[in-house]
Amino acid sequence: MSTETVTDSRLGDLQSSPLGPPPRATDVTTSEFETTSPADVSQATDAALADPWDDESPEEDAGWFSDESAAFVVSLIVHLSLLLMLGLTPLLISPDVDSVVLTASESTEPTEEFRILDDLTYSDVPHQEMGANSTVDAGMAEASAEMFAETAEIPNPAEMEPDVRGDVFVNNLFSQPVAPLDRLSDQRGKVGEGVQGAAGAIDRLTFEILQSLEERPTLVVWLFDQSGSLTRQRQEIRDRFDKIYEELGIIVAEREKSLTRAEQREIPLLTSVIGFGQDVQLFTEKPTDDLAEIKAIVDGLPVDTSGIERPFTAVELAVDRYKSYRRASGGQPDRNVMLVVVTDERGDDMNRLEPAIKACRRYGMPVFVIGTPAPFGRDTVLIKYVDPDPNYDQSPQWAEVDAGPESLMPEMVRVGFSGNFQDEPVIDSGFGPYGLTRLAFETGGIFFTVHPNRNVNRDVRRGEIEPFAADIRRFFDPTLMARYRPDYLAPQDYEKRLKSSPLRTSLVAAAMQVAPTLDRPRSRFVKRSEAQLVGELTRAQQDAAKLEPTLIRLAAILEPGMKVRESETTPRWRAGYDLAMGRVLAQKVRTETYNAMLAKAKRGLNFEDAKNNTWVITPDDEISVGSKWEKEAELAKKLLQEVADQHAGTPWAFLASEELKVPLGWKWKEEFTDLAPPAPRGPGNNNNNNTPAPPSDEQRTMLARPPSRPVPKL
Repeated sequence: MSTETVTDSRLGDLQSSPLGPPPRATDVTTSEFETTSPADVSQATDAALADPWDDESPEEDAGWFSDESAAFVVSLIVHLSLLLMLGLTPLLISPDVDSVVLTASESTEPTEEFRILDDLTYSDVPHQEMGANSTVDAGMAEASAEMFAETAEIPNPAEMEPDVRGDVFVNNLFSQPVAPLDRLSDQRGKVGEGVQGAAGAIDRLTFEILQSLEERPTLVVWLFDQSGSLTRQRQEIRDRFDKIYEELGIIVAEREKSLTRAEQREIPLLTSVIGFGQDVQLFTEKPTDDLAEIKAIVDGLPVDTSGIERPFTAVELAVDRYKSYRRASGGQPDRNVMLVVVTDERGDDMNRLEPAIKACRRYGMPVFVIGTPAPFGRDTVLIKYVDPDPNYDQSPQWAEVDAGPESLMPEMVRVGFSGNFQDEPVIDSGFGPYGLTRLAFETGGIFFTVHPNRNVNRDVRRGEIEPFAADIRRFFDPTLMARYRPDYLAPQDYEKRLKSSPLRTSLVAAAMQVAPTLDRPRSRFVKRSEAQLVGELTRAQQDAAKLEPTLIRLAAILEPGMKVRESETTPRWRAGYDLAMGRVLAQKVRTETYNAMLAKAKRGLNFEDAKNNTWVITPDDEISVGSKWEKEAELAKKLLQEVADQHAGTPWAFLASEELKVPLGWKWKEEFTDLAPPAPRGPGNNNNNNTPAPPSDEQRTMLARPPSRPVPKL
């Protein structure tokens, strides 16, 4: 074979190769041309560079359409045909005439959320029958109804300030009463749960105990105030123990059927009793499940007459005594421990509040308090005391106890409608005293504000107050009051909140003082002579002038809050400030305009009717002695009206409405007073009014009045 033939053949093969075009002639190695002449090389090179499309080529070339290319094209056509047939197959199948397609528009009606409710319900009102034998079908149905969960129990985040340690939420009604130890830092309790009696609170506690027993065996520690004012309430709770443990016993017995023998040997519910007064005493060496023993201990609690109560010290003792029950075994605590404090006062050992909270939170022990309502803006309240011993006089006596205030610092300016603020009727704050309420709140418990005469629809008359109940005349809806919860903060955190707000700082500073009130100012001035009239007007002015400096100072203390008033969004602080500023300005205007009206009368007033000789000053809406007081009066009425409208149904709105009923200005009226001496009375009508003494035998048969003894320290 010649060199030309070999070269052309190789070039043809390279052109048909799928790897690309043939290499250039310069790429041919020199080894292929070693045995050829220069002429032969030239001819071979010309052949390699020849155009493959040239028909004049020495040898026919296959070009780009080789056998392999033809096979590829045929395969491509076959596959495309198959894909096309598969795509058209659904269109060739006849539709199913029996099938039906249903369409529906999206429903606009709200879908009821499916919820699983506990089969345990409770009622705040005590009943003679409990559980399945109860006759209060409707009441028990309400307890499990959807509307029973009060929306106000969870305050609106937009109306709350974030806690310095994080957001605070109130527990749902059906949440577990005891949190696991690793989550107790987030647990918060309920405050302001109003009930009409201790028995109602006990029935609610029964529900909480049952919930705890569902989780694990439980120890309930009762801490009783031993003061004399709690005698009736302790007896009421003692009498309720039969119902509590009967109900619990039935449920526990049902649960034990599914337990192993080892589990059945563990007593589900144990009880312990602690008493506190000036001292704290443990009355059960070991927790017991013996109901007779528990009732005997409560019956035998001695009365403490020291007048000192140490509930927080008692809580610390209970935690230290029973913390071993909360030690984990196998990753879980042995028992739940619930503390129940029964008292009607705020406690005299407030310095132990923070350690008590810390101890309870450390060992996961919630504190439930059966207490009394704190009076709104006051430290004390009167208790209707009736001697518990029937051998002594049963006439009611009124004794003062420390039951408030509901906040750490006073947040209401003590302005009265009369001269003595303390003598005015007491209204409910909606919450318990700060210390005990915060203890329940911080530990995941509940504070029950117990009052047997609770009525949110009308004022309670003093004659209606039951023995050993606080003299509180007006109550408020606890659901509505939930938005006005006090700041349950540690003292240092509370102080930080105050310093961050001029409004709050000014309100608390003003609340530390008592605002004087123009109490029954002299209104009648008989003119016997010009000098005599001026002298009486001057003396009346002096009484008013004594009040003005304090009122002016209070208004100045509150003034900085006006600049930031619109930025305060917390309902409680806004209502408290507006009420305080409105009432202080109202009292200031009344006092100063009274003084000014007397000064105007001293300059001379003329009777329109010549026979009249007496000037009478009466309250009036018109202020005629100066534009300065007109502006202050308008601001006072504006603030008070906003409180009444924006915070309706609260203590602030009630006091604002009462303040608005009293006019801020004064006006003079003229009258006639008969100055002639009265005629002497006659000797009578000769009737014999001498009442004969009762017969001697009747005196002997009259029952002797039982002896009385003073009210003990409560």
